[in-house]
Amino acid sequence: MANCPNCGAKIPFWNIKAECSKCGVSIPNFNWMGRLEEDNRNADRAFGVFYKTLNRMKYSLFGTKLRIARMVLTFIQIVAFIIPWAVIKADGAGFDLALLSFSGRKSVINIIMELFGNSSLVFANMGFEAYSGPVTFIFAATVLYLLSLIFIVLAFFMNIFKCAKPKTKSTVTFEILSIAVSIASVVMFSLSASLGSDFTAFTFGSLSAINVSGGFFFGYIIALVLFLVALGVNVAVAAAPAKSDEELEAERMAKAEAKAQKAREDEERKAKAREEAAKANAKEQERIVEEARKKLAAEKAKEEEKAAKHNK
Repeated sequence: MANCPNCGAKIPFWNIKAECSKCGVSIPNFNWMGRLEEDNRNADRAFGVFYKTLNRMKYSLFGTKLRIARMVLTFIQIVAFIIPWAVIKADGAGFDLALLSFSGRKSVINIIMELFGNSSLVFANMGFEAYSGPVTFIFAATVLYLLSLIFIVLAFFMNIFKCAKPKTKSTVTFEILSIAVSIASVVMFSLSASLGSDFTAFTFGSLSAINVSGGFFFGYIIALVLFLVALGVNVAVAAAPAKSDEELEAERMAKAEAKAQKAREDEERKAKAREEAAKANAKEQERIVEEARKKLAAEKAKEEEKAAKHNK
């Protein structure tokens, strides 16, 4: 049940008349100017919020050289996941702690496919070794490895989700978590290699490893350096001074005005060029007409001269 905007009388839901039955005012047209102004104010506020959010997002990602460096390093860190961090060498199926393997051994992606394709067999293998053997540690290392990658991705998205707080430390937190679980992943994978050598052989799902050796691989040093550099840049960004919403809006307005001014100047140049082209075309037409007149006068003079000779 609604109320009349003029007198406040209650309007039953079955009343479909446009006029109030008490005061007779037209409800749809009541104070339409005031409502239009209110709509305009609401639209201005909505655009203000939109521009504020857009300014913050752009500033958070690309606002300073440090923030651009952070963006670049975020993607460079992904390269670290292609380099093996630890290896399990074996006759049969060996394993690399890397997203992709170029050595002929099985990669993390192969391990994940095995977990989805033969999960019951993998967990049976883990139970057979009392959840303390190489299969268990490979499983744990893979989970931690993926968590490290997820934390890096979350650190990137925190730049967007927390753009209203340009000095947020959430990216630093996720970078630290990524480093911590990556270390744990390398330790677990190295332990699986050590335990595998004690077991002589083990089976991860349908993959059998015999005469096992391996452990830590130098690729993780490269990965750790990338992680630490990215962490350092994130710390520097969090500690650096940040611009206010007013400063960002002033910069946006200045850029918009500069763009509009350039558009006006371009339009003026084009208009001037069109005007000069029109003048040049008019002069060319005048020249053509003048030449035609001279040619016509010359031909007329020749005809008159010829006629005069003929009359003689």
